[in-house]
Parts: sequence; structure tokens; C-alpha cells
Amino acid sequence: MSVLFRSLDDLPARFRGGVVSIGNFDGVHLGHSEIIGRLAGLARRVGGPAVVLTFDPHPACLLRPAEAPVPLCWTERKAELLASLGADAVVAYPTTRELLHQEPREFFDEIVVGRLAARGLLEGRNFFFGHHRRGTVELLGQFCGEAGIPLEVVEPKTIGREMVSSSRIRRLIAAGQVDEARHLLGRPHRVRGVVGHGRGRGIRLGYPTANLEQIDVLLPGEGIYAGQARLPSAVRPAALSVGPNPTFDDSAVKVEAFLLDYLGHLYAQPMEIDFLARLRDIIRFASAGELVAQIALDAQQTREIAGQGLSGTP
Repeated sequence: MSVLFRSLDDLPARFRGGVVSIGNFDGVHLGHSEIIGRLAGLARRVGGPAVVLTFDPHPACLLRPAEAPVPLCWTERKAELLASLGADAVVAYPTTRELLHQEPREFFDEIVVGRLAARGLLEGRNFFFGHHRRGTVELLGQFCGEAGIPLEVVEPKTIGREMVSSSRIRRLIAAGQVDEARHLLGRPHRVRGVVGHGRGRGIRLGYPTANLEQIDVLLPGEGIYAGQARLPSAVRPAALSVGPNPTFDDSAVKVEAFLLDYLGHLYAQPMEIDFLARLRDIIRFASAGELVAQIALDAQQTREIAGQGLSGTP
């Protein structure tokens, strides 16, 4: 049964009258994990469902389109991850200009109390809501006190003396530091797309690659990576290339995956890729033979890294 709802009009009655947490939850990282764990605990004490209210698209897409962050995960994936942490329902509330212009009091009265019938709220310390983000956790506490609704506030999670946040993870991924990002996410960073046509060069070299297109989440910076490719019918270790191919004077940035131990046609199939570790920079080789020798080393490293107990990642 799906836990994702795209409208409060579609939310079944059994998911009203519970405990609510509101936020973007982009990436569903370890800080979010603590929030949802506490949310589920408070919901049990209240005797109602644990409900997450998030927004689709990110409010910045309407307010500051040129500055809107590339998402770390897609909405269905976000709902899946939140459910695995204990959320009973996830509402991806449609972000509209009308919503973004609601004053904090109006949002609280109409959405939190009126539509969700919340009997408890749980938020992170850095939570803001309402027009121009005028609503703070302190103001939310005042509203909740007046309404007789308990509010729990979760302090930020820190790792390495810095707060775990979606923006911190986004910076790491953009720099190719997928190992460090994995520690903050609690799992590898995953992208999705559809396999498109390539130039067929990989087949001629003996290493056929799948070219991933229509990617809608943040890509790691240019480089060669060890990862896992997830198909509808199989999960396979995959050596991954993000960027151009200077050995053949090909400057186009592409995402190519060489799936180990896989025989079959991939064109037009959906594929998800987990980035496990960065192996090296993309460089120009003196010959195709040198490139092939390096790909063999990349494939071997990928096999070793993917075999380190990561295949069960949700």
C-alpha cells in the first residue's frame, strides 16, 4: 500500500489526528532519520499516525528558480525512505504561490489544525514556515500552546563538528565526495534515469556501457566511480563514468555504466545507480589500449567495493 499522497484531499481519515512533521526532507539524511524516529515515538504515545508533510516542488523553484537546489532524491524515493524510518503517511503537498504567501498563522490554522487535525508536532530547531519564512520554531510553539498541541523540537545532528544538512551533502556530491556523502545520508547517493543510445564505442572496446539519460537528481562531479546499477530485474556492480571522454576527443558530459556480470539489452529500460566510491579522475589516455587496461582495473576495484556488504542498500 502506498504511503505517498499528492493532496490532502486524498489523505484517508486514518492518517488525520496524528503527529506531524513538516519540511523538505531532501535526501532523507541522518538528521532526518532522528526526526522521523522521534516522530514515530511521539505518534505511538499520542495514539495516532506519524505523518510527514513535505512539498513538491521545492519552494525555491517558485521563489528563486535560478537558485533552486537540484534535488538529492525524487519524491517517490523520499516517501519510500521516510516510510522505512517509521512514517505512516507522506503528503507531497503541491507548492503554489498561494501556499507560499500564507502567513504563519493561516498555515497553522488551515493546514496543521484544519486539514491534518494534528494532535502533536515535531520539528527540527531550524524549521521555518509561512510567508517569507516568518514562522519560527518559537512562534510554532506559541501556536501549539494556544491550541493545546504538544510540540517536540529536535536539535541538529552534527558529524565532524558540522551540522548534517541537505546543503552540506549536496556540496560533497557535487565535489565527487560520494563516500563522505554516504556517511551523512546513511546509504549511497542514488540517481535514476532511462538507458539511451550511445556511440557504441564501449562494445567495440569490449566493455559495453549503458548511457543514462533523463536524470532528475543531483549528479556527482566528473570522475570514475564504483557503484551499483539497479534494474527492474537485477542489481549489478557497475563501473561508472560521469563526464566527457577525452581519449576520443568527446567533450559531451555523459553518465555511462558498465554493468559487471550482466548480459542483456538495456536500451529504454529504467535504471537506478548507487554511487559507492570515487575511483579516479577522468584523463586522456595515449591509446585505446591503455584505456581498456584502465577500465579493467576500474572494474576490478568496483567488484571489490560493491562486495563489501552494500548490495542490500534500500
